[in-house]
Amino acid sequence: MVSRPERLLRRSDTPLSATFLELFFDLAFVLALSQLAQHLLHDLTLAGVLRTAMLLAGVWWIWVTTTWFADWYDPESPVVRAVLVAATLGSLLAGVAIPQALDGRGVLFAGAYVAVHLIRGTVTVVALRGHPRQTRALRILCWFSVSAVPWLAGAFLPQWRVPLWLLALAIDLTGPRLGWPTPRMGWTTWQELHLAGEHFAERYQQIMIIALGELVLVAGLTYGGTRLELPQTAAFLLVFVTAVLIGLLYATPAGQRLGPAIEHAGPSRLGVLTGYLHLVMVAGIVVTAVGSELTIARPTEVGDMTVVVVILGGPMLFLAGRILFSLAIHRRLSWPRVVGLLVLAGAAAVLRLPLLAVSAVAAGVLLVVTVLDHAGIVSYRSRSQ
Repeated sequence: MVSRPERLLRRSDTPLSATFLELFFDLAFVLALSQLAQHLLHDLTLAGVLRTAMLLAGVWWIWVTTTWFADWYDPESPVVRAVLVAATLGSLLAGVAIPQALDGRGVLFAGAYVAVHLIRGTVTVVALRGHPRQTRALRILCWFSVSAVPWLAGAFLPQWRVPLWLLALAIDLTGPRLGWPTPRMGWTTWQELHLAGEHFAERYQQIMIIALGELVLVAGLTYGGTRLELPQTAAFLLVFVTAVLIGLLYATPAGQRLGPAIEHAGPSRLGVLTGYLHLVMVAGIVVTAVGSELTIARPTEVGDMTVVVVILGGPMLFLAGRILFSLAIHRRLSWPRVVGLLVLAGAAAVLRLPLLAVSAVAAGVLLVVTVLDHAGIVSYRSRSQ
Protein backbone atom coordinates (compact mmCIF):
# COMPACT_ATOMS: atom_id res chain seq x y z
CA MET A 1 0.00 0.00 0.00
CA VAL A 2 1.37 3.42 -0.99
CA SER A 3 1.70 5.90 1.87
CA ARG A 4 -0.09 9.22 1.64
CA PRO A 5 3.11 11.29 1.17
CA GLU A 6 4.30 8.79 -1.46
CA ARG A 7 1.22 9.54 -3.55
CA LEU A 8 2.43 13.09 -4.02
CA LEU A 9 5.63 12.03 -5.81
CA ARG A 10 5.74 11.51 -9.56
CA ARG A 11 5.72 7.78 -10.32
CA SER A 12 7.89 6.18 -12.98
CA ASP A 13 4.82 5.24 -15.02
CA THR A 14 3.33 8.77 -14.95
CA PRO A 15 3.10 10.26 -18.47
CA LEU A 16 5.81 12.84 -19.08
CA SER A 17 3.76 15.11 -21.32
CA ALA A 18 2.62 18.44 -19.90
CA THR A 19 -0.79 18.44 -18.25
CA PHE A 20 -3.63 20.84 -18.95
CA LEU A 21 -2.95 22.79 -15.76
CA GLU A 22 0.73 23.19 -16.64
CA LEU A 23 -0.26 24.70 -19.98
CA PHE A 24 -2.86 26.82 -18.20
CA PHE A 25 -0.11 28.06 -15.89
CA ASP A 26 1.91 29.08 -18.96
CA LEU A 27 -0.86 31.48 -20.00
CA ALA A 28 0.05 33.73 -17.08
CA PHE A 29 3.47 34.10 -18.64
CA VAL A 30 1.88 35.57 -21.78
CA LEU A 31 0.66 38.54 -19.76
CA ALA A 32 4.01 38.93 -18.00
CA LEU A 33 5.98 38.99 -21.27
CA SER A 34 3.60 41.51 -22.79
CA GLN A 35 3.88 43.77 -19.76
CA LEU A 36 7.67 43.45 -19.71
CA ALA A 37 7.91 44.46 -23.37
CA GLN A 38 5.78 47.54 -22.71
CA HIS A 39 7.80 48.33 -19.59
CA LEU A 40 11.01 48.37 -21.62
CA LEU A 41 9.39 50.25 -24.53
CA HIS A 42 8.51 53.15 -22.22
CA ASP A 43 11.97 53.26 -20.61
CA LEU A 44 14.60 52.78 -23.31
CA THR A 45 17.57 53.62 -21.11
CA LEU A 46 20.31 51.50 -19.59
CA ALA A 47 18.60 51.82 -16.22
CA GLY A 48 15.31 50.83 -17.85
CA VAL A 49 16.90 47.75 -19.38
CA LEU A 50 18.31 46.69 -16.02
CA ARG A 51 14.98 47.26 -14.26
CA THR A 52 13.12 45.26 -16.90
CA ALA A 53 15.71 42.47 -16.65
CA MET A 54 15.21 42.32 -12.89
CA LEU A 55 11.43 41.99 -13.24
CA LEU A 56 11.84 39.38 -16.00
CA ALA A 57 14.15 37.32 -13.78
CA GLY A 58 11.51 37.41 -11.06
CA VAL A 59 8.60 36.14 -13.15
CA TRP A 60 10.91 33.68 -14.90
CA TRP A 61 11.93 32.16 -11.58
CA ILE A 62 8.27 31.62 -10.72
CA TRP A 63 7.92 29.65 -13.95
CA VAL A 64 11.14 27.64 -13.49
CA THR A 65 10.53 26.59 -9.89
CA THR A 66 6.88 25.77 -10.55
CA THR A 67 7.99 23.62 -13.50
CA TRP A 68 10.43 21.80 -11.21
CA PHE A 69 7.55 21.26 -8.79
CA ALA A 70 5.37 19.77 -11.54
CA ASP A 71 8.29 17.56 -12.60
CA TRP A 72 8.98 16.14 -9.13
CA TYR A 73 5.40 15.54 -8.06
CA ASP A 74 2.40 13.71 -9.50
CA PRO A 75 0.53 16.15 -11.77
CA GLU A 76 -2.72 14.23 -11.13
CA SER A 77 -2.52 14.75 -7.36
CA PRO A 78 -5.17 17.18 -6.04
CA VAL A 79 -2.44 18.90 -4.02
CA VAL A 80 -0.29 19.50 -7.09
CA ARG A 81 -3.28 20.72 -9.07
CA ALA A 82 -4.21 23.18 -6.34
CA VAL A 83 -0.65 24.52 -6.19
CA LEU A 84 -0.55 24.98 -9.98
CA VAL A 85 -3.81 26.94 -9.89
CA ALA A 86 -2.46 29.11 -7.06
CA ALA A 87 0.80 29.66 -8.96
CA THR A 88 -1.18 30.72 -12.03
CA LEU A 89 -3.08 33.32 -10.02
CA GLY A 90 0.12 34.57 -8.39
CA SER A 91 1.85 34.84 -11.76
CA LEU A 92 -1.07 36.80 -13.19
CA LEU A 93 -0.99 39.23 -10.28
CA ALA A 94 2.77 39.69 -10.69
CA GLY A 95 2.19 40.34 -14.40
CA VAL A 96 -0.49 42.92 -13.63
CA ALA A 97 1.92 44.71 -11.29
CA ILE A 98 4.87 44.86 -13.72
CA PRO A 99 4.22 48.30 -15.30
CA GLN A 100 4.26 50.00 -11.87
CA ALA A 101 6.23 47.38 -9.93
CA LEU A 102 8.95 49.92 -9.18
CA ASP A 103 6.43 52.61 -8.30
CA GLY A 104 3.00 52.14 -6.76
CA ARG A 105 2.52 48.39 -7.22
CA GLY A 106 5.67 47.08 -5.61
CA VAL A 107 3.70 45.43 -2.83
CA LEU A 108 1.52 43.57 -5.33
CA PHE A 109 4.51 42.31 -7.36
CA ALA A 110 6.62 41.26 -4.38
CA GLY A 111 3.62 39.90 -2.49
CA ALA A 112 2.52 37.74 -5.43
CA TYR A 113 6.08 36.49 -6.00
CA VAL A 114 6.65 35.61 -2.35
CA ALA A 115 3.19 34.06 -1.96
CA VAL A 116 3.71 31.67 -4.88
CA HIS A 117 6.95 30.32 -3.43
CA LEU A 118 5.89 30.17 0.20
CA ILE A 119 2.49 28.60 -0.48
CA ARG A 120 4.04 25.99 -2.78
CA GLY A 121 6.76 25.24 -0.26
CA THR A 122 4.49 25.10 2.77
CA VAL A 123 1.94 22.83 1.08
CA THR A 124 4.71 20.50 -0.10
CA VAL A 125 6.36 20.29 3.33
CA VAL A 126 3.05 19.48 5.01
CA ALA A 127 2.00 16.95 2.35
CA LEU A 128 5.35 15.11 2.61
CA ARG A 129 5.27 14.83 6.39
CA GLY A 130 7.26 11.77 7.45
CA HIS A 131 8.71 11.17 3.97
CA PRO A 132 12.48 11.49 3.23
CA ARG A 133 11.74 14.00 0.46
CA GLN A 134 10.29 16.39 3.03
CA THR A 135 13.82 17.54 3.88
CA ARG A 136 14.40 18.74 0.31
CA ALA A 137 11.12 20.64 0.35
CA LEU A 138 11.98 22.14 3.73
CA ARG A 139 15.38 23.37 2.54
CA ILE A 140 13.78 25.06 -0.47
CA LEU A 141 11.11 26.64 1.72
CA CYS A 142 13.78 27.97 4.10
CA TRP A 143 15.65 29.67 1.27
CA PHE A 144 12.51 31.29 -0.13
CA SER A 145 11.58 32.40 3.40
CA VAL A 146 14.95 34.14 3.69
CA SER A 147 14.62 35.84 0.28
CA ALA A 148 11.09 36.91 1.19
CA VAL A 149 12.55 39.41 3.68
CA PRO A 150 14.34 41.63 1.08
CA TRP A 151 11.47 41.13 -1.37
CA LEU A 152 8.90 42.49 1.08
CA ALA A 153 11.25 45.06 2.60
CA GLY A 154 11.88 46.45 -0.88
CA ALA A 155 8.15 46.58 -1.53
CA PHE A 156 7.64 48.86 1.49
CA LEU A 157 10.85 50.86 1.05
CA PRO A 158 10.70 52.35 -2.49
CA GLN A 159 14.07 54.11 -2.17
CA TRP A 160 15.75 50.77 -1.45
CA ARG A 161 13.57 48.65 -3.72
CA VAL A 162 16.00 47.89 -6.54
CA PRO A 163 19.03 46.88 -4.39
CA LEU A 164 16.85 44.84 -2.03
CA TRP A 165 15.13 43.04 -4.88
CA LEU A 166 18.47 42.35 -6.55
CA LEU A 167 19.66 40.81 -3.29
CA ALA A 168 16.51 38.68 -3.10
CA LEU A 169 16.98 37.50 -6.68
CA ALA A 170 20.61 36.63 -5.99
CA ILE A 171 19.47 34.42 -3.11
CA ASP A 172 16.75 32.74 -5.15
CA LEU A 173 18.84 32.12 -8.27
CA THR A 174 21.92 30.81 -6.47
CA GLY A 175 20.00 28.53 -4.09
CA PRO A 176 19.52 25.58 -6.46
CA ARG A 177 23.06 25.82 -7.80
CA LEU A 178 24.36 25.45 -4.23
CA GLY A 179 21.80 22.78 -3.31
CA TRP A 180 19.91 25.08 -0.90
CA PRO A 181 22.35 24.49 2.02
CA THR A 182 20.48 24.87 5.31
CA PRO A 183 21.75 24.68 8.92
CA ARG A 184 21.24 21.24 10.51
CA MET A 185 19.80 19.86 7.25
CA GLY A 186 22.84 20.04 5.00
CA TRP A 187 22.27 20.54 1.29
CA THR A 188 20.23 18.85 -1.41
CA THR A 189 22.13 16.25 -3.41
CA TRP A 190 22.09 16.29 -7.19
CA GLN A 191 20.27 12.95 -7.11
CA GLU A 192 17.38 14.68 -5.34
CA LEU A 193 17.36 17.32 -8.07
CA HIS A 194 16.95 14.78 -10.85
CA LEU A 195 14.55 15.98 -13.55
CA ALA A 196 12.62 13.97 -16.12
CA GLY A 197 14.44 15.02 -19.28
CA GLU A 198 11.57 14.43 -21.68
CA HIS A 199 9.11 16.40 -19.57
CA PHE A 200 11.49 19.28 -18.94
CA ALA A 201 12.54 19.55 -22.59
CA GLU A 202 8.90 19.71 -23.63
CA ARG A 203 8.17 22.42 -21.07
CA TYR A 204 11.08 24.56 -22.30
CA GLN A 205 9.92 24.19 -25.89
CA GLN A 206 6.43 25.24 -24.87
CA ILE A 207 7.58 28.35 -23.04
CA MET A 208 9.82 29.31 -25.97
CA ILE A 209 6.81 29.00 -28.28
CA ILE A 210 4.86 31.27 -25.93
CA ALA A 211 7.70 33.82 -25.99
CA LEU A 212 7.76 33.70 -29.79
CA GLY A 213 3.98 33.98 -29.76
CA GLU A 214 4.31 37.22 -27.81
CA LEU A 215 6.72 38.50 -30.47
CA VAL A 216 4.28 37.66 -33.26
CA LEU A 217 1.35 39.11 -31.29
CA VAL A 218 3.14 42.42 -30.74
CA ALA A 219 4.03 42.58 -34.42
CA GLY A 220 0.47 41.81 -35.50
CA LEU A 221 -1.16 44.32 -33.15
CA THR A 222 1.30 47.06 -34.10
CA TYR A 223 0.88 46.36 -37.80
CA GLY A 224 -2.91 46.34 -37.43
CA GLY A 225 -2.72 49.83 -35.95
CA THR A 226 -0.94 51.26 -39.01
CA ARG A 227 -2.25 52.18 -42.47
CA LEU A 228 -0.85 48.90 -43.83
CA GLU A 229 1.36 50.73 -46.29
CA LEU A 230 4.36 49.17 -47.99
CA PRO A 231 7.03 50.15 -45.41
CA GLN A 232 4.89 48.88 -42.50
CA THR A 233 4.09 45.70 -44.41
CA ALA A 234 7.76 45.08 -45.16
CA ALA A 235 8.63 45.67 -41.51
CA PHE A 236 5.92 43.26 -40.36
CA LEU A 237 7.16 40.56 -42.75
CA LEU A 238 10.73 41.03 -41.53
CA VAL A 239 9.60 40.55 -37.93
CA PHE A 240 7.74 37.39 -38.94
CA VAL A 241 10.87 36.07 -40.68
CA THR A 242 12.92 36.92 -37.59
CA ALA A 243 10.51 34.98 -35.36
CA VAL A 244 10.69 31.94 -37.65
CA LEU A 245 14.50 32.03 -37.72
CA ILE A 246 14.75 32.34 -33.95
CA GLY A 247 12.46 29.32 -33.63
CA LEU A 248 14.59 27.31 -36.05
CA LEU A 249 17.82 28.29 -34.31
CA TYR A 250 16.40 27.20 -30.96
CA ALA A 251 14.97 23.87 -32.08
CA THR A 252 17.90 22.51 -34.08
CA PRO A 253 19.74 20.62 -32.79
CA ALA A 254 20.20 21.36 -29.07
CA GLY A 255 16.53 22.07 -28.45
CA GLN A 256 15.73 18.56 -29.66
CA ARG A 257 18.47 16.95 -27.57
CA LEU A 258 17.67 18.62 -24.27
CA GLY A 259 15.62 15.71 -22.93
CA PRO A 260 18.26 12.96 -23.40
CA ALA A 261 20.98 15.38 -22.25
CA ILE A 262 19.25 16.03 -18.93
CA GLU A 263 18.62 12.30 -18.47
CA HIS A 264 22.26 11.35 -19.02
CA ALA A 265 24.02 14.30 -17.40
CA GLY A 266 24.09 15.41 -13.79
CA PRO A 267 21.47 18.02 -12.94
CA SER A 268 24.32 20.12 -11.55
CA ARG A 269 25.35 20.79 -15.15
CA LEU A 270 22.06 20.89 -17.01
CA GLY A 271 18.97 20.66 -14.82
CA VAL A 272 19.69 24.03 -13.20
CA LEU A 273 21.96 25.58 -15.84
CA THR A 274 19.34 25.39 -18.59
CA GLY A 275 17.04 27.55 -16.48
CA TYR A 276 19.59 30.36 -16.51
CA LEU A 277 20.33 30.00 -20.22
CA HIS A 278 16.68 30.02 -21.24
CA LEU A 279 16.28 33.24 -19.27
CA VAL A 280 18.87 34.86 -21.57
CA MET A 281 17.10 33.58 -24.69
CA VAL A 282 13.67 34.67 -23.49
CA ALA A 283 15.11 38.10 -22.65
CA GLY A 284 16.37 38.29 -26.22
CA ILE A 285 12.89 37.57 -27.56
CA VAL A 286 11.33 40.23 -25.29
CA VAL A 287 13.82 42.82 -26.55
CA THR A 288 13.15 41.68 -30.13
CA ALA A 289 9.43 42.27 -29.55
CA VAL A 290 10.17 45.84 -28.44
CA GLY A 291 12.36 46.38 -31.49
CA SER A 292 9.63 45.00 -33.77
CA GLU A 293 7.07 47.44 -32.39
CA LEU A 294 9.43 50.36 -32.97
CA THR A 295 10.25 49.19 -36.51
CA ILE A 296 6.67 48.59 -37.65
CA ALA A 297 5.43 51.86 -36.15
CA ARG A 298 8.23 54.01 -37.67
CA PRO A 299 9.89 52.01 -40.49
CA THR A 300 11.27 54.97 -42.46
CA GLU A 301 12.59 56.90 -39.47
CA VAL A 302 16.35 56.96 -38.98
CA GLY A 303 16.93 55.50 -35.53
CA ASP A 304 19.28 56.86 -32.95
CA MET A 305 21.82 54.60 -31.27
CA THR A 306 19.40 53.50 -28.53
CA VAL A 307 16.73 52.29 -30.94
CA VAL A 308 19.28 50.56 -33.20
CA VAL A 309 20.76 48.76 -30.20
CA VAL A 310 17.29 47.58 -29.17
CA ILE A 311 16.45 46.25 -32.66
CA LEU A 312 19.77 44.41 -33.00
CA GLY A 313 20.20 43.68 -29.28
CA GLY A 314 17.28 41.25 -29.12
CA PRO A 315 18.77 38.84 -31.67
CA MET A 316 22.18 39.35 -30.05
CA LEU A 317 20.89 38.30 -26.64
CA PHE A 318 19.16 35.30 -28.11
CA LEU A 319 22.28 34.21 -30.01
CA ALA A 320 24.42 34.63 -26.89
CA GLY A 321 22.07 32.40 -24.89
CA ARG A 322 21.83 29.93 -27.76
CA ILE A 323 25.62 29.65 -28.07
CA LEU A 324 25.94 28.88 -24.36
CA PHE A 325 23.00 26.48 -24.63
CA SER A 326 24.79 24.42 -27.30
CA LEU A 327 27.95 24.36 -25.22
CA ALA A 328 25.96 23.07 -22.24
CA ILE A 329 24.05 20.40 -24.18
CA HIS A 330 26.76 18.82 -26.33
CA ARG A 331 29.81 21.05 -25.86
CA ARG A 332 29.73 22.19 -29.46
CA LEU A 333 30.56 25.76 -30.45
CA SER A 334 28.71 27.02 -33.51
CA TRP A 335 31.03 29.43 -35.27
CA PRO A 336 28.27 30.83 -37.55
CA ARG A 337 26.38 31.91 -34.41
CA VAL A 338 29.50 33.43 -32.87
CA VAL A 339 30.29 35.36 -36.06
CA GLY A 340 26.65 36.40 -36.37
CA LEU A 341 26.73 37.73 -32.81
CA LEU A 342 29.87 39.74 -33.55
CA VAL A 343 28.41 41.12 -36.79
CA LEU A 344 25.26 42.27 -35.00
CA ALA A 345 27.35 43.89 -32.26
CA GLY A 346 29.43 45.74 -34.83
CA ALA A 347 26.34 46.82 -36.74
CA ALA A 348 24.75 48.16 -33.55
CA ALA A 349 27.79 50.36 -33.02
CA VAL A 350 27.93 51.91 -36.49
CA LEU A 351 24.55 51.65 -38.24
CA ARG A 352 22.44 54.79 -38.47
CA LEU A 353 19.85 53.77 -41.04
CA PRO A 354 16.05 53.75 -41.28
CA LEU A 355 14.59 51.27 -38.82
CA LEU A 356 13.34 49.07 -41.66
CA ALA A 357 16.92 48.70 -42.93
CA VAL A 358 18.20 47.94 -39.43
CA SER A 359 15.54 45.25 -39.04
CA ALA A 360 16.54 43.85 -42.42
CA VAL A 361 20.14 43.58 -41.21
CA ALA A 362 19.01 41.65 -38.13
CA ALA A 363 16.86 39.28 -40.18
CA GLY A 364 19.60 38.87 -42.79
CA VAL A 365 22.24 37.95 -40.22
CA LEU A 366 19.90 35.42 -38.59
CA LEU A 367 19.10 33.93 -42.01
CA VAL A 368 22.79 33.49 -42.89
CA VAL A 369 23.50 32.00 -39.45
CA THR A 370 20.59 29.58 -39.82
CA VAL A 371 21.68 28.43 -43.30
CA LEU A 372 25.35 28.02 -42.33
CA ASP A 373 24.44 26.36 -39.07
CA HIS A 374 22.21 23.86 -40.84
CA ALA A 375 24.92 23.16 -43.43
CA GLY A 376 27.44 22.58 -40.64
CA ILE A 377 25.10 20.18 -38.84
CA VAL A 378 24.48 18.17 -42.02
CA SER A 379 28.22 18.02 -42.71
CA TYR A 380 28.94 16.93 -39.11
CA ARG A 381 26.36 14.16 -39.30
CA SER A 382 27.75 12.95 -42.63
CA ARG A 383 31.25 12.69 -41.21
CA SER A 384 29.93 10.86 -38.13
CA GLN A 385 28.20 8.16 -40.20
